[in-house]
Amino acid sequence: MKVVMNMQYTIGLDYGTNSCRCVIVNVANGEEVGTAIYEYETGVHGIILDKRDHNVARQNPADYVRGIEVTVKKAVAVAKIADKKFKAESVIGIGVDTTGSTPLPVDKNGTPLGMLKAFKKNPNAMAWLWKDHTSYAEAAEITALARREHPEYLAKCGGVYSSEWFFSKILHCLRVDSKVFDAAYSWVECCDFLTGILTGTSNPAILKRSRCAAGHKAMFNKQWGGLPAKDFLGRLNPKLGELHERLYDDTCTIETAAGGLTEEWAKKLGLKAGIPVAVGAFDAHLGAVGSGIAPGILVKIIGTSTCDCLVSDSKTNLADIPGICGIVDGSILPNYYGLEAGQSAVGDIFNWFVNYIEPAGKKNGSHTALTEKAAKLKPGQSGLIALDWNNGNRTILVDQRLTGMLVGQTLHTRPEEIYRALIEATAFGALTIINRFEECGVKVTEVVNCGGIAEKNPMLMQIYADVTGREMKVSRSTQTCALGSAIAGAVAAGKVAGGYESFAAAQAKMCGVKKKTFKPIAANHQVYQQLYKLYLQLHDAFGVSSWNGNLINVMKELLMIKDKANE
Repeated sequence: MKVVMNMQYTIGLDYGTNSCRCVIVNVANGEEVGTAIYEYETGVHGIILDKRDHNVARQNPADYVRGIEVTVKKAVAVAKIADKKFKAESVIGIGVDTTGSTPLPVDKNGTPLGMLKAFKKNPNAMAWLWKDHTSYAEAAEITALARREHPEYLAKCGGVYSSEWFFSKILHCLRVDSKVFDAAYSWVECCDFLTGILTGTSNPAILKRSRCAAGHKAMFNKQWGGLPAKDFLGRLNPKLGELHERLYDDTCTIETAAGGLTEEWAKKLGLKAGIPVAVGAFDAHLGAVGSGIAPGILVKIIGTSTCDCLVSDSKTNLADIPGICGIVDGSILPNYYGLEAGQSAVGDIFNWFVNYIEPAGKKNGSHTALTEKAAKLKPGQSGLIALDWNNGNRTILVDQRLTGMLVGQTLHTRPEEIYRALIEATAFGALTIINRFEECGVKVTEVVNCGGIAEKNPMLMQIYADVTGREMKVSRSTQTCALGSAIAGAVAAGKVAGGYESFAAAQAKMCGVKKKTFKPIAANHQVYQQLYKLYLQLHDAFGVSSWNGNLINVMKELLMIKDKANE
């Protein structure tokens, strides 16, 4: 008699900048049997903008909630067709990842103010998306105060507090819309809000908070008792100090269950009630998990922005690293320091050029057409060099008031040359991050890339290999963030339920990389080494206050490199 083994599955929910994705994964081998995508309905591509202020970027929390039901139901339906062994009752766990820092003001029950009738039309009551930079002045103020009174706070987040982060956004809300601030009982990160919804634990008093979000964006660290001190926040504003009492004292890592799926949500989704929902984390960090992150493996999550992740054994001494987005024990993997860096815009830069500048018309100026033409160019042939700061600099300068730049244009400069120069600029930014890690003692032995751009653009991957002088690998999964969330669901479920007792065990079965890799071409790397020196000149001249030099050589050296490439 043939014995048919029951297959176990987990669900990963991935909340990105423009959409929510759901993936259903076979726990035994990482096979993705069902996927679905929901595009946020509010605003422009899901983002609430303000034509008067390019720094504004908010989202409607109602879109997040709708995303759960739409994507899970559709993914379950797809899985039933794709895998005859799949049954909804075989789902043993759920994981959730979101963008961050994306905080929401909530009432005492944990309901977002933006979902209440009184605030439905107020952008300040919505979710403050990670890329909202309206709080740049508050971020600078927090940095200055911490440097004077608590330098240890900054030491663990790269030396500068960012406008992309938790407290700067809340302080800005307090100053521009006291009505919203006063109505908010507390503030929660998007990843915590969603696990609270699914488990019925939205009440801020009982909601389990993500170590990933708290450590990297809210300066949470057990060395000083958790969040920044009440009197520190009170010096920024007394009301911010009072809020301290309504936030949280503890955080959890992603192997922890935030709770069990409620009866209400189980009925909506057609799943078993009570299955564990893992504590949430940021999309990039769970993308790193889904890409097989381990010591020495740098995972680059390449999308609208990038996040570069490394881990280091938390039992070892690790020096502070200036300019990165945090060193947090347990933020990516339990028992490891999670190290985060990144670029504030990558895909967004390419989209800006194609959608706003619209070079050569919609057909000839599309991403596909420009990529095809740009691939035919040699390194240095355009005579151009750019700075990748169109949305500020996240790492290593942590300055959102920096802007993009293109040098070397002539009357013969073509759209594809600019497009390639923009890609090269993001590669130079990526190399700057790698160099910062290594000069501070954290070695990078392998690079794994994930995200839609890594998946779809081999030219970009080859340029990254040529610029960095390192082989570029690409994660096997096209949905690595959602896969990482599904892995967290499998670990939260545990071995007894058919999941795993550790992330290493889960990753060994559920992760992998594609066979095709991108190795550096020696001749190209040599040219890019010359261009990178010029990039660093511009980087320091416009980004480092202590710089004292001369840029007279930059344009002429670009022309020399261009002439040689055209021989």
